[in-house]
Amino acid sequence: MEDSKSSLTSLISAFGRAYHSRHDTPKIFDDDIAKDLISQKEFNDIKENMVQNISFFNKDIAQKYKGNTEEILKWITQIQLSPIALSRAAYCERVLLNEMMLGLKQYVILGAGLDTFCFRHPELKNILEIFEVDHPNTQEFKRKRLDEANYKIPSNLHFIPMDFTKKFSFPALIEGGLEKKKTFFSLLGVSYYLTKEENASLINEFFSRVPSGSSIIFDYADERLFEEKGIYNRVENMVKMASVGGEPMKSCFSYDEMEGLLEKSGLLIYEHLSPVQINETYFSNREDYLSAFETIHFLHAVKQ
Repeated sequence: MEDSKSSLTSLISAFGRAYHSRHDTPKIFDDDIAKDLISQKEFNDIKENMVQNISFFNKDIAQKYKGNTEEILKWITQIQLSPIALSRAAYCERVLLNEMMLGLKQYVILGAGLDTFCFRHPELKNILEIFEVDHPNTQEFKRKRLDEANYKIPSNLHFIPMDFTKKFSFPALIEGGLEKKKTFFSLLGVSYYLTKEENASLINEFFSRVPSGSSIIFDYADERLFEEKGIYNRVENMVKMASVGGEPMKSCFSYDEMEGLLEKSGLLIYEHLSPVQINETYFSNREDYLSAFETIHFLHAVKQ
């Protein structure tokens, strides 16, 4: 695959959502459009790569299901790949739709990748302005996929090319159409890869120019990130994979640390979900492998 690294990350995420939509019941987060943005060849290539590397994740499972490709894929996807992404997306969109009932008009998706919210909610075209912020390569790749799948980009979707993990440009958002109105930010799957100082600086930058009532949803790892192994060593595997992939995880927080970081930017925690609460909310009464990831928390914070 000759796509950029950022595009590959987006494809793997889309793979997880597409797999869940096709194969898992009950649904935690049903993204029935993700499959349209990933080709069958790409789906099969990712599937084959995961199955071939099952021994990295768990040698006992590799032996137990030797030759059973579908069961191995189900195990890897449900244990390692999907739990965080599915539950945080479900949480984010629940909060977002609730905020819209309170008058929200602007939604900024940081690190949007192949996000499909806009296309799953065409009824919001004249109600919500959506700003997708991501690396230029990823956005070019997404535009190509949308075109190939015959999805027309609606007038309320704005692409803001930016590597915000290196330098966030609020003027670029304003040039893209963002107004000084109540704004909802999502920052999912990013905080782990930034230092504590970088996280604080980024959040402060987001909220320095938006009015009171604006808010953010994000996920973060607690202080056990580099000690907890997790079931089937999946937390340890996550940290190892990030390091091998050239994007090591850099930060984890206690609740008090996170609360202090947000207060310095004028935000108060409105809702916090621990791994236990995430499991109860999104993974209870399941009969498959899916369960909440140890050490990962979700948080909704509001500017005062």
